[in-house]
Amino acid sequence: MILRVQRLVHRTLADAIRRQYALEDVPHFSIEVPPTRALGDLAVPVAFQLARTLRKAPRAIAQELSQGLGPIPGVTRAEPAPNGYLNLYLDRQAYLLPRVRGQVAPEPVASEKTIVEHTAINPNKAAHIGHLRNAALGDTLGRVLRFRGTPVEIQNYIDDLGVQVADIIVGFREIEHRTLDEVRQIADTTRFDYYCWDLYSRVAGWYDESPDHQAARARVLHDLEHAGAGGDGGDTMALGAFIVERIVRAHLATMARLNIAYDLLTYEGDIVRLQFWAHAFETLKAQGAIYLQTEGKLAGCWVMKIEDGGEDVGAEREKVIVRSNGVVTYIGKDLANQFWKLGLLGHDFRYTLFGTQANGRPLWSTTSGETDATAPPFGRAAWIYNVIDSRQMYLQALLSQALRALGHAQEAERSIHFSYEMVALSHATARELGYAPHEGPAGPGDIDAKKPFVEVSGRKGLGVKIDDLLDLLTNKAAAEVTQRNPEFSPDECRRVGSQIAVAAIRYFVLKYSRGTLIVFDIEEALSFEGETGPYLQYAVVRANNIFHKLQDREHVSEADVLGGLEALSTAELDDDGEAHTLWALAFEASRLDEIVEQVVRSLEFSSLAKYAFGLAQLFSAFYHRYPILNEEQTDRKRWRAAGVAYFRTQLTRALDLMGIEVPTRM
Repeated sequence: MILRVQRLVHRTLADAIRRQYALEDVPHFSIEVPPTRALGDLAVPVAFQLARTLRKAPRAIAQELSQGLGPIPGVTRAEPAPNGYLNLYLDRQAYLLPRVRGQVAPEPVASEKTIVEHTAINPNKAAHIGHLRNAALGDTLGRVLRFRGTPVEIQNYIDDLGVQVADIIVGFREIEHRTLDEVRQIADTTRFDYYCWDLYSRVAGWYDESPDHQAARARVLHDLEHAGAGGDGGDTMALGAFIVERIVRAHLATMARLNIAYDLLTYEGDIVRLQFWAHAFETLKAQGAIYLQTEGKLAGCWVMKIEDGGEDVGAEREKVIVRSNGVVTYIGKDLANQFWKLGLLGHDFRYTLFGTQANGRPLWSTTSGETDATAPPFGRAAWIYNVIDSRQMYLQALLSQALRALGHAQEAERSIHFSYEMVALSHATARELGYAPHEGPAGPGDIDAKKPFVEVSGRKGLGVKIDDLLDLLTNKAAAEVTQRNPEFSPDECRRVGSQIAVAAIRYFVLKYSRGTLIVFDIEEALSFEGETGPYLQYAVVRANNIFHKLQDREHVSEADVLGGLEALSTAELDDDGEAHTLWALAFEASRLDEIVEQVVRSLEFSSLAKYAFGLAQLFSAFYHRYPILNEEQTDRKRWRAAGVAYFRTQLTRALDLMGIEVPTRM
């Protein structure tokens, strides 16, 4: 890992600047990595920032700093470049030895508790490809934060009182005329999330048949929110609770296939039943953040003034928080939840153990019943990341506005909307999944052949279920594995195929900037060549094979390779700065922690994906140019093998940050 060295260089150089130029305030400067090792291992552009203050040319300042810098542990020399950079060269053996032996772990970054809320799929039907990006981004964010030592709590918000759940209840009651027992029978004998997928699209058509049908939805929504609080909607609540529980478990099983897990399920119903909104409402009223509108079309509503830059909602520029009929809007419940996350509500949930996840991690949920005394503490975080698509930018901005209005400016700044654009399908992928483009005017549920991609719509029943996509990718990958490894059992081929399928999906949705709309294509994602997850997996498998062959042919283990490096000649490390040498490969592998810091600062996971791809490419070039198994000189062979072992460790770590496992063989 390289951050320790970079921070040491930064401190030493800052001290040298203060000492040499009698400056109290040293300008902020970065430690960069030059494009090739011939230009040094680290480069510092601070001379450019000092030039105006010192009234000297950057080259002259770099020259003075190189002479007055003094020794830095691990750095062999510092050279001024003609362009004004100060280039530093590392002691290669001293740098590599502890790293290839796993003696240099990522340096923990002092940090406060962080909540990452992601996925938040409406619990009314199967999860579709549009939900993939949210879950993959949120899970990767949690992983990179934990990598740097940040305590992280992963939450999944369950909207069990929303319109979508109400629509499924309407479908069972008004279209299929089912009782709760009959719905249970359906759930026990079908893929319930798939069944509800089809029912949901039928409900949309039923609403279109008559304006009067909307009244059924309104009744269900009222019963869901008021049952148990003096209302008479107990049967509705029981049916809704059953549907939600079964669908949530189906979603969790789907996400487990993608190596995604959580710490807490937060139910909107508990926010209502435990009076979270009542607490938040009183606080907002007392501070004047919301007020009762007494005139105009919003008369009788509790509203919040919208700051400049908000959504254009007309002359009033007010956002309704509580409707005139007393119904709390979505933003009201979200405000209460955000206050709880930050420890500002003065009220807490009750908790129950929901179950144990596929990775052995316990999953807790909120409850309106008795709390489990063994539950860990939740909430009270210093930082909040809400992973929600860019269409929700306005509502997320209102959360920050409310916090500022209550005097919590720091909490507002630390409430981050992690936004992203949506996922669509290529026409080829849509056809392979059973959707044919429609020539001519496209009707409901049709794919418009004139559009360059296929948009998903759960309401129209047009979309790709994540499980279907995973099954198709797994089958394709397993067939390729079977062809390459005829000695594998069918179960082993299926397992490896599943790992490849997950890598294909997760890398594909991470490699693009989050502000870019993704058009998912199966053939592109599954390719073993190019910028894909399977290509990265194959690079690690190829590195593993080197050690298998060393063991089989020469009875040399990885421990043997790493054990005697001090006594070997370092000639293999002494190159002329070319791009594909052992030093270039090992040095680049050591930059993972630096890349993670860049990712956390920018919230762009595409840089992590591209780093991993570049590292795999570097290994491929090294692998073809510098043989290990056929190298006759022992010193060179051992150093090359050590470098490959380190590359394998670091790329495996990078893949794990993206939720990608490495198969034993491919």
